[in-house]
Amino acid sequence: MIFTIRVYTYAGLLVLGSLFRLNKAKKLFSKSNDQIYKEEIFTTPKRVSQKVMKKTGSTVQVNGQEKLLDEPVLYVANHQGLFDILAFLGYLGRPVGFIAKKEIKKLPIIRTWMELLYCVFIDRKDRRQSIQAINQGIENLKAGHSLVIFPEGTRSRGNKLGEFKSGSLRLALKARVPIVPVSIDGTYHMLEGNKGRVKPSTVSMTIHDPIYPADYQDKKGAELAASIQSTIEQSLRSESKEELESVMA
Repeated sequence: MIFTIRVYTYAGLLVLGSLFRLNKAKKLFSKSNDQIYKEEIFTTPKRVSQKVMKKTGSTVQVNGQEKLLDEPVLYVANHQGLFDILAFLGYLGRPVGFIAKKEIKKLPIIRTWMELLYCVFIDRKDRRQSIQAINQGIENLKAGHSLVIFPEGTRSRGNKLGEFKSGSLRLALKARVPIVPVSIDGTYHMLEGNKGRVKPSTVSMTIHDPIYPADYQDKKGAELAASIQSTIEQSLRSESKEELESVMA
């Protein structure tokens, strides 16, 4: 428990220490939305995320970075735990925003950083607000800002995936942007799989082949969601098998 408190305290101090850079980022944000400014604004969330992950003693390995595209995309990933977000921010290698639950808006400083990253806050219990949030996400993608969505809608807390909700893919279908599936493994060991106590883990992120609009335009949302879920499930099974073979060797 003492280690967990130390990690949370360290993270809190890093967030507080970002205030000066936050003011600078807000000025940059008001001037331009081009790639250079986006990357400068993204630098602080990226560094803070990397420092917190390292403080936990965890390592993050990213596979398939050569498949990343230099254009706005919708990243679709499984959601094992809280640290998935830090893994994306710190190690993906591209500026990204998130479709995030509305409760995060209650967090000062973090909320503003997320707004600068074009994150969208959603209240899944309010259908009208959810539709508005999805529409805002579509506009953000059209304006050139990549987003991450976790179509399970909640943390799986393990390797077994919840059903991917097809409605979440409306973001890509309406914005006509590529979809990039990403499988994440190991983050639930850091917190959710340890009774809420932080501990080190080996985290892997695997970036899969992009799915372009021409590839999905004739598919129904449910069919596309099932296909992406299958890709991620197969990747997780493969990683689990390799991990088991490594332990037994």
